[in-house]
Amino acid sequence: MKVLVLNAGSSSIKYQLYAMGAGQVLARGGIERLGQERCVLWHTCNGRRRERQTRVADHEEGIGLLLETLAREVGVVESISEIGAVGHRVVHGGEEFTGSVVVDEAVIRSIEKYADLAPLHNPPNLAGIRAAQRSLPHVCQVACFDTAFHATIPRVAYMYALPQELYERYHIRRYGFHGISHRYMARRVAALMDRGKYELNAITCHLGNGCSITAVKNGRSIDTSMGFTPLEGVPMGTRSGDMDPAILFYLGEKGYDAATLNVLCNKKSGLLGLSGLSNDMRNLEELAARGNERAKFAIDVFCYRIKKYIGAYAAVLERVDALIFTGGIGQNSVGVRESICAGLRQVGIRLDPAANRHTVGREGEVGAADSDVRIFVIPANEEAAIARDTYELALDSSDSKSKCKNQNVKLRKSSRRAGIPQF
Repeated sequence: MKVLVLNAGSSSIKYQLYAMGAGQVLARGGIERLGQERCVLWHTCNGRRRERQTRVADHEEGIGLLLETLAREVGVVESISEIGAVGHRVVHGGEEFTGSVVVDEAVIRSIEKYADLAPLHNPPNLAGIRAAQRSLPHVCQVACFDTAFHATIPRVAYMYALPQELYERYHIRRYGFHGISHRYMARRVAALMDRGKYELNAITCHLGNGCSITAVKNGRSIDTSMGFTPLEGVPMGTRSGDMDPAILFYLGEKGYDAATLNVLCNKKSGLLGLSGLSNDMRNLEELAARGNERAKFAIDVFCYRIKKYIGAYAAVLERVDALIFTGGIGQNSVGVRESICAGLRQVGIRLDPAANRHTVGREGEVGAADSDVRIFVIPANEEAAIARDTYELALDSSDSKSKCKNQNVKLRKSSRRAGIPQF
């Protein structure tokens, strides 16, 4: 079966086409600057990248163009009828979804409902689903939620110390994000350590422009750094991470309105705010190496705060089998991994400097021989996890919409009862 994985953002669409069974990526690509005068359509196949400029008005036109390109230009399918299923990344599933599900109208209504909690993500995610449904009307569509892996977080970890009625009325609680990535890391390392997926205790670190840390106990998420929104947690490229909320009240009294504070916390803080120079760790490391003190300070704050989360989660887990790094920073920055792990001997974490230096952008183990906790670098591959979920759900459903719907209801009820994410 050929499975198409789509990630529809507000101004971009990314795709990967898999030949399942072998798990082979046949092609990858996307459209950037969607809706602008000059969009970029690109694809990579057999190690060769091609791109051209075009104009694409919206998601529906974009997905139609991508499908046409797969058959006409890329040539990995003779007809789009060869695509057996489509998997979609959806950021927010609220408390309703604990695993990936086949899309039906009830699922679509739920994605719409949670748009208030993820206004920048769920609407374009949904636009991608609807466009794919129209282009491939007889193909099973699957939604894979970034929040689903964190559905196992216990109440003591997800509730804020706010009045109970705010949770009951507005569903204010910790949801967590990057769940597809954290699940992939945990499952991959469990396999590398020759353990069952529910036998691993790990601290997983997704470090990119957005960052989150998760405590995984017996293969299930039990706590995570991002909260009600992706703003909470460690400092990120442009997001502040944790801070005293009274700062916002104070700034409000100084004349800052809500919209300005939102931009301040989400777009002007983090590495960019601390350094005043860049939100890109590569740029900051180059500047720090040349003696720029603000760049060095931003990196130091970033690593210090991540180290604090690792220590806290080590206490929560009691036994840590593995520390795992992924994401653009996590899998590529030798210096960041070294700074984070320095001083963590008291929780059994010891880095091998030579292994760390030689593991850049690839899978590898970087822990010292005497480290009680094994340390891994796992390149991010959320698309592979989405493709696998989509393949397994599609195998259990038929091409008829009615059977897809029946299967979806069954899976959603099953996942709720089990309280564990599907994989």
